[in-house]
Amino acid sequence: MRIIDLFSGVGGLTFGFYYRKRNNKFVRNRKNEFIFANEYSTLAAEAYTENYPNIPMKNCDIRDLSENDVKELIGQEPVDLIIGGPPCQSFSTIGQRNYDEKAQLYKEYLRILKIACPKMFLFENVLGILSMREIFYKKDADGNILYEIKEVEGRESLKPRKKPIIDHYGRKITDILNEQFSDLGDGLGYTLHTKCLNAMDYGVPENRERVFIVGIRKDMKLEWTFPEKKDMPVLSIADAISDFPAISEGQSAIAYTVPPQNEYQELMRNGADAITQHFCGSYSSKIRTVIENVKQGEGKNEFNALVDNGTISKDYRLTSGYANTYGRLVENQPSPTITNSLTTVSSLRCIHYTQNRALTPREGARIQSFPDWYKFKGSKDNVCTQIGNAVPPLLALQLASQFEKALK
Repeated sequence: MRIIDLFSGVGGLTFGFYYRKRNNKFVRNRKNEFIFANEYSTLAAEAYTENYPNIPMKNCDIRDLSENDVKELIGQEPVDLIIGGPPCQSFSTIGQRNYDEKAQLYKEYLRILKIACPKMFLFENVLGILSMREIFYKKDADGNILYEIKEVEGRESLKPRKKPIIDHYGRKITDILNEQFSDLGDGLGYTLHTKCLNAMDYGVPENRERVFIVGIRKDMKLEWTFPEKKDMPVLSIADAISDFPAISEGQSAIAYTVPPQNEYQELMRNGADAITQHFCGSYSSKIRTVIENVKQGEGKNEFNALVDNGTISKDYRLTSGYANTYGRLVENQPSPTITNSLTTVSSLRCIHYTQNRALTPREGARIQSFPDWYKFKGSKDNVCTQIGNAVPPLLALQLASQFEKALK
């Protein structure tokens, strides 16, 4: 297959088309040719190039890729497939949803699709895109968006929130996508197949739901079926990371101290000589107290109950975050969705199931099914963003297999 990789990030979705799994090892899939990849983040693009050195990377704003640029990169041979998904933060139901510039980058996906005319495409995004609508904001006479300023109640130390004022809502984003994918003009259109897939059904030890839209060009007589769920027990977080060396606050480790405990760990470790990015920062006394007192499956509410009954000082009461923040992971269950805050105790559940610390970046990558030799670039926050924004490679492998069948 000849493939274009848009909004590539660090290459989680790429992985499924670049490799195949054989005898519990990842081996290069030489049937596929990547025409080029595009990624805006310089650090993510650098990591992508280290992991996929023979894929041409266009590290730029996708809006700066002209029609001539794209046509020159493609050459004379037809394009089989475009893969990728625009930034998902604007559509996520976690946090503030905004119909901002990032939310409208799907229009660039449509633009490249029209230029390249691939036989098929794969569009990925968060579950929240199914409920997201166009948002029209109130503007002044000069066309500038108007904002309301809100103080954060009980948190005088925080800056006031600046929130755009909503005028009205428009159509659902998925309705717009269905309409525009179906008819891109000049006789080009795609028949769509949409499904929500959960990574834990495909060998990933993580409860991570994502929406996948597959398009088949209307003049192509191709058939598509989404991958079937794997006939295997769902993997737990302990299945994923129990072989990593135990570390404490302020520590790191680079060497394995025990052999792989199962096939998943063996697959993840194959080809890795050492552990990278397995480290833990230091905590304040308040965060340390939270970690030491929260049990598996518990979080903010259970900790505050200890404050209420006098077990813990009222000075430690947690006033910010959802009920499942400051939470400890459950050993025998899949991990909740790995996000870019995977090492932050105050974020969604990310405290190690037995050790008194948050997950490390490498543990987050392992849970996402990135092998231990996979490279990430930049600071801890940069690395966590690269990991949290990615499609799990093992899920990508299952999708890639279906495209190979459809385009054979």
